[in-house]
Amino acid sequence: MSDRLLYLPLGGAGEIGMNCYVYGYGPAGNERYIVVDLGVTFPSMDGTPGVDLIFADVAWLEERKDRIDGIFITHAHEDHVGAVGHLWPRLQAPIYARAFTAHLARLKFEEHGHDELQIKTVSAWPEQIKVGPFTVGFVPISHSIPESSALVIDSPAGRVIHSGDFKTDENPVVGEPFDRALFEDIAKDGVKALVCDSTNVFSPNPGRSEADVIEPLSNLIASLDGMVAATTFASNIARVKTLADAGSKAGRSVVLLGRAMRRMITAAIETGIISDFPKTVSPENAGDIPRENLMLLTTGSQGEHRAATAQLSRGKYLGLKMTEGDTLIFSSKTIPGNEVSVGRILNAFSEMGVETISGRDDIHVSGHANRPDLAMMHEIVKPQVVVPMHGEHRHLREHAKLAESNGFKAIVAPNGVGVDLSAATPRVVEYVETGRTYLDGKIQIGAMDGIVRDRIRMALNGLVVATVIVEDDEPLGDCWCELRGLPETGLSRAPLNEVLEEDVNQFLMRAKPKTLGDDDKLEEEMRRIIRRTTQEEVGKKPEVQIIISRLSS
Repeated sequence: MSDRLLYLPLGGAGEIGMNCYVYGYGPAGNERYIVVDLGVTFPSMDGTPGVDLIFADVAWLEERKDRIDGIFITHAHEDHVGAVGHLWPRLQAPIYARAFTAHLARLKFEEHGHDELQIKTVSAWPEQIKVGPFTVGFVPISHSIPESSALVIDSPAGRVIHSGDFKTDENPVVGEPFDRALFEDIAKDGVKALVCDSTNVFSPNPGRSEADVIEPLSNLIASLDGMVAATTFASNIARVKTLADAGSKAGRSVVLLGRAMRRMITAAIETGIISDFPKTVSPENAGDIPRENLMLLTTGSQGEHRAATAQLSRGKYLGLKMTEGDTLIFSSKTIPGNEVSVGRILNAFSEMGVETISGRDDIHVSGHANRPDLAMMHEIVKPQVVVPMHGEHRHLREHAKLAESNGFKAIVAPNGVGVDLSAATPRVVEYVETGRTYLDGKIQIGAMDGIVRDRIRMALNGLVVATVIVEDDEPLGDCWCELRGLPETGLSRAPLNEVLEEDVNQFLMRAKPKTLGDDDKLEEEMRRIIRRTTQEEVGKKPEVQIIISRLSS
């Protein structure tokens, strides 16, 4: 049986976030594997109430963990590294990352009590790491977080370039610039496949540099009165530094609000990414400084409920409060799906009299390559095939069409679709069942386990708990019902629980001994009556829990 080079996304292809990609080499069904990225995505109260984090279902990988030779993390965004602490015990392969990313991964390992020696710090290209049949190198590439890397993945079947998240910024302020000549050199001997970021394929104009926002932000902050707060992604260290520099230049003391932002800046300083971050003051000491001399940098630019920005919108955060005449700057774009959460915060600040500035292109640039930049990357690398990743399905299809329009082969492979890259014409060879794993409190649960589904049903329809005591196949006293999430009275204007109890008790008085003696039949009939009556009274079919207690004489 001939060997093959397999590409298999388990997360991140067909969605934005939750990145997890598998490469395998060897005989079909007996390959050795490497994993690229273990990321998370974030829940919503609408679809995943109570869930803390969401990451890829790695059950398929876990069954083959004895054949995983390494896990490679491209950069330190949560959608690429956020699940390492949660999923590593199930995979137990060494993790490779550059210094900044490795530092943050070790913090995650420390939180979970894992062996931090499993995280290996590696240098940038031309250093390469040999694991199993693969040789992997980290190639510096520009993105919105330091030390982002594309991966050069060499195998006996040829070279693959896995772009990671990237943009073609030659002046990124913090982090390494895009180096066209370096990628041309890496690609000069031929590239089997370019597995490539698709996020901004619908953005028609060339991407702008991070340096472009420095002057507009500085001018804006210098023009404002009152206290100024600015929110952006905590991991966008270049933007955080630009905001801090602008505030400091305007004579303001800088305050970092939010654990994630403090952690990111501390990590950047400790790993030498930045050395000249303006001096900051603690939230406790900020209260002694006139508010017109304060510049707050806050987490929560996407409306996250527990982040610093949202807490400020609800009143105070660590003793600091925004009032009329103050200004909040959103130096980020709202990710699709977060519009409602962000809008809620904007309205809350408006009610306080706080001015909000959002949606301005001059104070934000994307960290991802736009359509012309992607076409340029294709032309630089000249791969045998372009494999779009990191995007919703529509992004993947559009990216494939872009590649094909410029004369390159392309193949769309969403989550669970395995592609053999070793042939002259790549083809789909595997279909793997993929899904999502929820971190629910401290427990990992499957998306299809029914737990969150039941939670949503209770939220939408309410809950009735009905209890009956049976002795010698006869009811002992009346049934009683307790309600949760339902109106106390219905159309009959009587208490709903009493109406339900009356209907169930009428049934119990007429029920045959055979029904009263069978828990399943008794539960089925009681549930049917309760749902029917509740529908008639309040227009809802609730979740129903029946408790049957049996006594024997």
